[in-house]
Amino acid sequence: MIMKPNTIEPSHLLAALNWRRAIKVFDPDKLIPAETWAALEQALVMSASSYGLQPYRFIVVQDKKIRQQLLPHAWDQRQVVDASHLVIFAARTDVTEQEIDDYIQLIARVRGVSPDSLRNYREMMRDSLLADDFKPVARHWAARQAYIALGNLLTSAALLGVDACPMEGFVPAGFDSVLGLTEQGLTAVVMCALGYRSAADEYSKAAKVRFPASVLVKHV
Repeated sequence: MIMKPNTIEPSHLLAALNWRRAIKVFDPDKLIPAETWAALEQALVMSASSYGLQPYRFIVVQDKKIRQQLLPHAWDQRQVVDASHLVIFAARTDVTEQEIDDYIQLIARVRGVSPDSLRNYREMMRDSLLADDFKPVARHWAARQAYIALGNLLTSAALLGVDACPMEGFVPAGFDSVLGLTEQGLTAVVMCALGYRSAADEYSKAAKVRFPASVLVKHV
């Protein structure tokens, strides 16, 4: 039986989101505690994705030497090397029948059902994701799924009091080369630096600027 989780006050959620900033200057001496990071990794794992297929991998780069190799491909943005943790969101460049079959086997094992009982679901995925007209856009579809996970990570980090900076400012081909992603059928699409803000980060002290709900939200 799945237990309903304890809820937080709406004001607590909004406070965390208002506190959140895209941090430019991290304190390199402040590390995310292991228990907190484990929760953030699980938040990534539990992110929603189309079909539940999770057509991506999360590369957590802790090795300082590798981060230094990535730095010139990220226009020398210091978050890459100064943040406690760096996550590269790598999307699948295509979808294979083997991936679909592996997923079906996983569902069957976790839910205690036979793979044959999932035949219709398997065929629906195959017809959609392996179609000739889908192949040219497969990597873009996978990238959009990775961005859903990024959003989940940002909110989860804010709720845990961890700073984050989502970053598109890098050369994907350079990251792919350093991390050996191409050989794995992956390509870097976005990254996120996480840790704790430095007192020198002036941006984090500025008021958050957003258009109001009256402009952004329409009720019909």
